Amino acid sequence: MPYRRLPNTDSARVRALKAALSISMRVNRFDLAFSYSLYQRIETFLPHYELAIRNHRQALSQQSSKSKEYNEKLRKARLYVSHFIQVLNFCIIRGEMKPEVREFYSIRKNSKATPSLLKDSKVIEWGEKLVKGEQERTRMGGNPIYSPSIALVRVNCENFKQAFNYQKTLQNNTHRFSEKVSEFREDADKLILDLWNQVEKKFGSLTDEEKRAKCSEYGVVYVWRKGEREKLEQVKQAKKASLSLPFTDASENS
Repeated sequence: MPYRRLPNTDSARVRALKAALSISMRVNRFDLAFSYSLYQRIETFLPHYELAIRNHRQALSQQSSKSKEYNEKLRKARLYVSHFIQVLNFCIIRGEMKPEVREFYSIRKNSKATPSLLKDSKVIEWGEKLVKGEQERTRMGGNPIYSPSIALVRVNCENFKQAFNYQKTLQNNTHRFSEKVSEFREDADKLILDLWNQVEKKFGSLTDEEKRAKCSEYGVVYVWRKGEREKLEQVKQAKKASLSLPFTDASENS
């Protein structure tokens, strides 16, 4: 026999709740298969649930739409930070600067490696170190590094920093709305369970097929297990065939 399956997505939950409100527009409230107090609870709850879902989807959409711009700004900032450190190392290799100048940028004197920039926050951190170090070094009489200049490093890192902070805001919004939807989801499941239990109880005296038909009008969902529907059809066809066989009176053969 088919079994009742409660909704497991937000869209399915909304459909189930709307089905209950929809049938109330065609049936007198005293004739509903569930209590009027439950109807009022659903009517009050549903708009808030739908609003939370819309807010969450909008936050996800905003976050997604800004991801391409964010990644491009990250790419450029990482590139400028990496290239500046590489040029710094080239200057030291050529003897134009002493290894000690690395310490202006919070880099160990004998370190020739480019710091890890895999984490987005590290790009911002090292961009700020380079800007501060270059300003301090040139203030003490050092020649500025070019190609890229520290001005280009600063601009690209500032652009990325703004995008980074904005992306964090979007992520926080998405998380906050997701948590809100999750809270509503628990309440929706309780309402639907109560609703479907009341509806099935109301039509409990009917045959299974009639009961499913009536309950389905209230949004109750039934799912057939694999092969069950085919077996039922075969049984129906067999019964129909047996009823259509010609009747034979045993006395005719005596």
